[in-house]
Amino acid sequence: MNAPSEAFLHDKLHALHAQADEFIAVRRDIHKHPEMGYKEYRTSDLVAEQLSAWGYNVTRGLGGTGVVGQLKKGTGSKSIGIRADMDALPIDEATGLPYASCNVGIMHACGHDGHTAMLLAAAKHIAQKGVFSGTVNLIFQPAEEGLGGAKKMMEDGLFTQFPCDAVFGMHNMPGHPQGQLVFRDGSAMASSDNVTITIEGTGGHGAVPHRAADPVVAGSAIVMGLQSIVARNIDPQEMAIITVGAFNAGVANNVIPQLATLKLSVRSLNREVRILLEQRITELVHAQALSYGVKAHIDYKRGYPVLVNHLKETDFARDVGEELVGADNVTRQGRALTGSEDFAFMLEEVPGCYLLIGNGDGTGDGHGACMVHNPGYDFNDHNVAIGSAYWSLLVERFLAQSD
Repeated sequence: MNAPSEAFLHDKLHALHAQADEFIAVRRDIHKHPEMGYKEYRTSDLVAEQLSAWGYNVTRGLGGTGVVGQLKKGTGSKSIGIRADMDALPIDEATGLPYASCNVGIMHACGHDGHTAMLLAAAKHIAQKGVFSGTVNLIFQPAEEGLGGAKKMMEDGLFTQFPCDAVFGMHNMPGHPQGQLVFRDGSAMASSDNVTITIEGTGGHGAVPHRAADPVVAGSAIVMGLQSIVARNIDPQEMAIITVGAFNAGVANNVIPQLATLKLSVRSLNREVRILLEQRITELVHAQALSYGVKAHIDYKRGYPVLVNHLKETDFARDVGEELVGADNVTRQGRALTGSEDFAFMLEEVPGCYLLIGNGDGTGDGHGACMVHNPGYDFNDHNVAIGSAYWSLLVERFLAQSD
C-alpha cells in the first residue's frame, strides 16, 4: 500500500467535512423516524433514492427491506463490500433532542442511523470523486438487532449476486474517544445463543410438598448448577457467559406449580467453547431434573456465531485507519466484546473485518459516552465525516488502480 501524500488526505477529509452537514441532517431524519427490523420501509426508500441519484445500480428486496448499491469503475476485477445496518430498537427515547423519535416505543438506541448516514456520505463521495478500478457493493442491511438480517440477505443471494473479495463493517462504540478507530483480528465479538428450559413437575398444595414434584426447587438447583459450568468445565483463559435472565413459575404462595420456565443467554468467544457449553448445559439440566423427580425440556436456539475478523483484511483495514487519522488515533488490537453481531454470518462466508469507531468517552463536551441500548443514547454526529472518509479511503486503497 503506497502512503498517500498529506495533501491527498487533507483534500479527502476536507471534502467529507464539507458535505458532513448534509448527512448529519439525513442521520437526524432517520433518527426521528426509526423503524424496527424488517420494517425499514421509509429508511430503505431514502437509501435507494439517494444511491440511484448518484449513479449506483440499486437492488432491493434482499432480506425483505435490504438495499444494495453497486458501482463499477475502470476494468479492475476486484470487488469490495461495505455494510451498514438500518434497524432500530423497541425503546422509548428519553434524550429530549429536537430530532428525537416520533414513533412511540421505537428509537435508534444503537447508532444504526449514524452507520447508515456514514455509508451514504461515503457513497456520494465514492461516486463523484472516488479514484479506483473495480466494483463497490454497498450493503444496507435490515434487522441486525437479534433478527439475523445479515443471514436473511445471504439466504436471498447477497454474495451470489454481489460477489465480494472482502467485506467490511463498522459500529460506533461509546467509551472510546470520538473518532478513534479500534481494530481486532481473530475473535472480536461473542456468539449469542438463547435457551428456554421448561421444567415439568407435579403440582400440589404447599402444605403437603411430599405429594408433589416441585419444579421451583428443581429450577433453583439448575440455576445454581449452571454457574458451575463456567467455573469448572471451561478453560479459565476462555470467555464464557451463562445468564439466567428469567425464572417464571407459579402465581400463589400456597400452590406448588406444575411448570417452571428458565430463559438463558449463552455467550462465548470460541467456537469450540460454544459447542461445549451446549453439551454441558443439556447434560446438567437433564441430570438435575432427574435428581428432583421432574422432567426438563430444552429449546436450544443458536443465534449469532462468534465474529471472527480475518488477519489479512484486518491488517489492511488497520493500515488504512492509520493513514487517515494517524497511529495515535488507532487501537490496533482492542479488547474483544461480549456483545454479538450478525455481521459474523457474513465473515463466515467472505473474509473481512468489523471495526469500531469511538462515539465519545465523556471528555470535552461529554457527548457520546452514553452506552448503546440506553434511552438516553445518541450517535455522535462528528463521526459522520470521519466515518465516511474512512470508507472512501478504504475503497480507493482496496481497489487501487495498480490492482
